[in-house]
Amino acid sequence: MAVLQTFERYEKKYLLDHDQEARFLKAIEGKMILDQYGEHTICNIYFDDDNFELIRESLEKPLYKEKLRLRTYGVPENGDHQAFVEIKKKYKGVVYKRRIPLKLKDAEAYLYEGKRPKKDSQILREIDWFKTVHGGLKPKVVLTYVRRAFYGAENPDFRMTIDRDITCRYTDLDLTKGVYGDKLLPEGSSLLEIKIPGIMPMWMSRILSELKIYPASFSKYGTYYSRTPELYRSMLHHSGLLDDGEEK
Repeated sequence: MAVLQTFERYEKKYLLDHDQEARFLKAIEGKMILDQYGEHTICNIYFDDDNFELIRESLEKPLYKEKLRLRTYGVPENGDHQAFVEIKKKYKGVVYKRRIPLKLKDAEAYLYEGKRPKKDSQILREIDWFKTVHGGLKPKVVLTYVRRAFYGAENPDFRMTIDRDITCRYTDLDLTKGVYGDKLLPEGSSLLEIKIPGIMPMWMSRILSELKIYPASFSKYGTYYSRTPELYRSMLHHSGLLDDGEEK
């Protein structure tokens, strides 16, 4: 199967409790199909500068925002595990994702040491430009979650995901170290993301309305940054607004 490297779609997010999720899954039976990967773990490292400029701008809800991350499907055991270097952009509600597949060790060499992959591509040049414009990008947060992905029975381009056990940490920024850290959602809660290539199907809108499931503004990285004082103090320290000797 070809690996998708570009995406363009609307994304709507909904926070679900355990009962809402169970009723929702019952309601979409026969309409949405669990994809071939079933339930799986996704591991990410998000990059930012020392002032957390990317995520702070994103939290201000501008018309345009962007992120850089390193992603693997499953916890990698070594540097030969397939990884993706991704830039994710959002403009006027439309999400654009561009990514290149690399071995984890090659992705890390590119992101951490500037060792550019030998195989050139338009997407790689876009990521080069992103790194140049946003100078000083470093790994800042490991963010993992367990995901189930579904596609439409009548329209495979209509997709949705349900994420649970969203786990974050700002230390030990190595995907091979596994899943541990702070939990972002209460026990039993999950994040539903509906990915729409055009307009929301009427049957899905009806289900969401009947179950009183409403859109939520929720960014995994943004929520963790907002809830974690250590990241804010790190930003103040690097900007010179917090002295090393100041009480923390």
